[in-house]
Amino acid sequence: MSVKPTPLTQELAAIGRYFHGRNWLRGSSGNFSVLLARKPTRLFITSAGDDIGDLDETNFLELDDDAEILQGFGRPSDGSLLHLAIYRMRPRARCVLYSQSVAGILLSDDKYVDGALEFTGYETLVALETIDRFDQVARVPVIDNSSDHVALSHVVANVLADDISAVGIFIRRHGLYTWGETVKQARTNVEILEFMFDLANSERK
Repeated sequence: MSVKPTPLTQELAAIGRYFHGRNWLRGSSGNFSVLLARKPTRLFITSAGDDIGDLDETNFLELDDDAEILQGFGRPSDGSLLHLAIYRMRPRARCVLYSQSVAGILLSDDKYVDGALEFTGYETLVALETIDRFDQVARVPVIDNSSDHVALSHVVANVLADDISAVGIFIRRHGLYTWGETVKQARTNVEILEFMFDLANSERK
């Protein structure tokens, strides 16, 4: 049975097309989700292999907390396990978004040895969900990628447990995952962090 289109899936599909237009995603890379319930866990997430530039409200699956399909056609992205880890470790999160910009990948590779991307001193940072003042530090831990997504999901969970202030997590040479209490806030977080990635790269030239 296919997932019935909802305002939430329509909103996520529009964000996918927007990110594609900004060159933050390409081809079938990327996955977005929205939490429907916590007990038991239920979420809508993009199905694997669909072109992000053509994403619409039919390209979603409903999954349980084991990433098993409850509704929809296709297969879950390997990133589904990372989404589930984020929801477990961030109880207030209701949406998880992904971006994969050139600026972000270059910066995460450069800062991998430091363990995190850190930004402070810019007024735009206060738009991030957990930042109240421009002089606070916005941290995005950087972790290595792995083809073992079960192991990678455990790493994500451990990092988020250790770094409760993290506003996102970047998988090196892969992309950014961030989250929000609403779809709108998650999108804002991506926009602010992508702006900071661009700015940091322009400053090092």
